[in-house]
Amino acid sequence: MIKTLAAQIKEFKADSIKTPVAMIVEVLMETFIPLLMASIIDEGVNKGDMKHIFVIGLLMLVMAGVGLTGGIMGGVYGARASAGFAKNLREAMFRNIQTFSFANIDRFSTAGLITRMTTDVTSVQNAYQMLLRMCIRAPFSLLCAMAMAFFVNARIACIYLVAVVFLGIILAVITKFAMKYFTQMFEKYDEVNASIQENVSGERVVKAYVREAYETEKFHKASFNLYHMAIRAERIVMLNGPVMQFTVYSCILLISWLGAKMIVAESLTTGDLTALLAYCMNILMSLMMLSMIFVMLTMSSAAGKRICAVLEEKPTITNPENPVMEVADGTVRFEHVTFRYNETSEKPVLDNINLEIRSGETIGILGGTGSSKTSLVNLISRLYDVSQGAVLVGGVNVKEYDLETLRNQVSVVLQKNVLFSGTVLDNLRWGDENATEEECKRACELACADEFISKMPEGYNTWIEQGGANVSGGQKQRLCIARALLKKPKVLILDDSTSAVDTATDAKIRKAFAEEIPGTTKIIIAQRISSIQSADRIVVLDEGKIHGVGTHEELLEKDDIYREVFEAQTSGDRDFDENGGEA
Repeated sequence: MIKTLAAQIKEFKADSIKTPVAMIVEVLMETFIPLLMASIIDEGVNKGDMKHIFVIGLLMLVMAGVGLTGGIMGGVYGARASAGFAKNLREAMFRNIQTFSFANIDRFSTAGLITRMTTDVTSVQNAYQMLLRMCIRAPFSLLCAMAMAFFVNARIACIYLVAVVFLGIILAVITKFAMKYFTQMFEKYDEVNASIQENVSGERVVKAYVREAYETEKFHKASFNLYHMAIRAERIVMLNGPVMQFTVYSCILLISWLGAKMIVAESLTTGDLTALLAYCMNILMSLMMLSMIFVMLTMSSAAGKRICAVLEEKPTITNPENPVMEVADGTVRFEHVTFRYNETSEKPVLDNINLEIRSGETIGILGGTGSSKTSLVNLISRLYDVSQGAVLVGGVNVKEYDLETLRNQVSVVLQKNVLFSGTVLDNLRWGDENATEEECKRACELACADEFISKMPEGYNTWIEQGGANVSGGQKQRLCIARALLKKPKVLILDDSTSAVDTATDAKIRKAFAEEIPGTTKIIIAQRISSIQSADRIVVLDEGKIHGVGTHEELLEKDDIYREVFEAQTSGDRDFDENGGEA
């Protein structure tokens, strides 16, 4: 874990080195000041030597200034190093997440990733700053003060030694018990973030179903669980305070009592006792700092492990050594394809699929919920890898292609349409960042999106809210289709992407595809038979297997599932696949 995290310090190594150096300078100045104070008392005040008082006092002032400068510079360098470290951690996680396949993404919840990039990174950032400053300052100050205390009077200094051993044992016990609660506490942060994210993203649904009270109660439960776990952790950590105070006051009393007896016996001077009391406070304050460091490191250790889980996650799909950089055409072939999301599961999601799609052909895919329609098309652009068999595009196994090349030529309009904050043009140019406004408008005409864009206040410069909150479901679908068309792909996959548009608009889109992009292979997943009725061929899936392949007329004649769906939709008696056909 430490090696993984330390790799992100990068350009902030210099600041990370300067910070402890500055802290050491501050500690050295603090260490010598009590000795100078003792000299002022014993050689200056007691003997009435004003010159000695002024000289030593000026030296103390210089040392205090140097120590103050060291402390300030340590704070500046430490803040810069820790903030930069946190920046690099977030960027490294974000970059690695971009390389994740769908299989990788499935291992992490969205809320969990957000927590790791915010709360967890902040925890590690604070710990790193404390590590650079306090973790150097406290032990060094402790050792210097202890050495000077033994130099002044070894007998009294033994009191410090006992105190250090006692507090060290207590800290070890506290850390051991607190660690497990801090680990669980970060998991509760995930639950709170998940509740917030789900509620905000589904705000319209919540209000439509008047479920505000239910969502409030759900959030209260998640928040209370986090509170409860934090309290359990803090109850253990808070024991550190009373133990520390008990040790500090016990040491002061013992030193005062023993020191007074030694002064009376003339084996210790008043100045030496003053220095010893100052070193006592230095030692015990250093111990208090160390206890804070242990608590912070305990918390950040749990956060660090969660961050490393993201940084060390290896993408399950990567480029081959010598990738193919060009897709010849839009032919797609499935050869004995079997697919499982989890390799340990007994029943495959797709079982022994054999299918050949010619370049420029329009293929419709129909099936009930759970028939794995989406899983099938996800294999074409290699969003997942097959468990057995092979998927070929343009006559080449998809595993041999450069991923960017393949996905640029296999354009997918996913089942869940997503728009990003920005103008309409900004969203369209996700398909081609160099597309001209005329090209964008042409793609929108093909997707029948120009009809509503022209009515927007600022046309193609109209601002789209995050997630496309200010456009309807049908408008969002048409913008996503236009975005996909701008890629000029050899294979276009529409995963139930016209479900929210009316049948007349759906027909216009299909007609435009047939006339404008005849050479592009079009694969359309749909719940309405009317959307795929005119396709060259229709594939009927059932429980991960191909149940039938043929034209509309052929399937009506020989495929009972297709016939049943057609009759249900045309008779109006019931609605096929009421759940929306997600697979």
